[in-house]
Amino acid sequence: MLEPEIKQDLRETAVRLAELRGSLDLDLKLEQIANYEEKMSAPDFWDDNEQAQKLIAEMNAIKGDTDHFLRMAAEFEDLEMLVELLQEEQDDSMAADIVKGITALVKELDSFQLQLLLSQPYDRLNAILELHPGAGGTESQDWAEMLLRMYRRWAEKRNFKVEVLDYLPGDEAGVKSVTLLISGHNAYGYLKAEKGVHRLVRISPFDASGRRHTSFVSCDIMPEIDDDVEITIRTEDLKIDTYRASGAGGQHINTTDSAVRITHMPTGVVVSCQQERSQIKNREKAMKMLRSKLYERKIEEQLKHLAEIRGEVSDIAWGSQIRSYVFHPYSMVKDHRTLEESGNIGAVMDGDLDAFIDAYLRQQIKPKATEQ
Repeated sequence: MLEPEIKQDLRETAVRLAELRGSLDLDLKLEQIANYEEKMSAPDFWDDNEQAQKLIAEMNAIKGDTDHFLRMAAEFEDLEMLVELLQEEQDDSMAADIVKGITALVKELDSFQLQLLLSQPYDRLNAILELHPGAGGTESQDWAEMLLRMYRRWAEKRNFKVEVLDYLPGDEAGVKSVTLLISGHNAYGYLKAEKGVHRLVRISPFDASGRRHTSFVSCDIMPEIDDDVEITIRTEDLKIDTYRASGAGGQHINTTDSAVRITHMPTGVVVSCQQERSQIKNREKAMKMLRSKLYERKIEEQLKHLAEIRGEVSDIAWGSQIRSYVFHPYSMVKDHRTLEESGNIGAVMDGDLDAFIDAYLRQQIKPKATEQ
């Protein structure tokens, strides 16, 4: 016998799936996939490798959503079949399977709908993530390395690819700065929630007196801008330096002057890349980073100008403290923008960030919903 609330969940899930099918325009998307597959089977498809890769990425993005929806719809049909069987013969284990199944499906639907809401122009792009410790020397640099590990673990859970573009080790421990390229569908859309200052409170392992320390690390997130976005960069405005790569060992070490640092003279923006062994490849990646930074700067200036016109004073700007990680005297991670909290600090440091990211993204959606 199913509880009334489970029956209600089943009815609501049926409605949500029907609405999703309409909002996805599923039939049209299936036609688009068929068209993509037809183009990919053409003999000359790989003649233009760059265009081919772009088309494959577009198809994968559409196919990912449709496949996910069809899988959830099939799971719901299986649950409906179990409900029919349960009406014919009472079976406690079958009822338990239905409860378990609908609970998991509701959770998956919530996650899927949130993913569909990542519809801003650059949400789908890869993300460039930079970590810069604040004042505090070794303590702050160690905190930066802890955050580096946290974001790597988060990316691994989502099967995103992580590349170290630039790495400057700390004097005794940790890192002075690090730049990552995190590649995957909607990587920027998710990680934009992490932009700001992250605060750590703990008993420092580097303090012989065992005192409590507070450390800060700024996290900057930018989309990896496509080449079709117009950003004018004049060659005469660039200062390009090459140097020998440095790092924590392994792939970070290079014995030639292959690392590249580019300074954009008019703005003072500096980027560097040492991931590749080829100076040419490092220069290409550094130019991509520069384009992303200059584009982000352009957007921020536009937003600042709009705020001045409206007479608004924003409390939340780049560099504002967004989240606190308290290891002592109690264990707690708290996001100051959404008030989302977790007492399981070990899980958070192992990359369990989805609750914080979800809360931030839903908060951004709420004002739009109320305006409609």
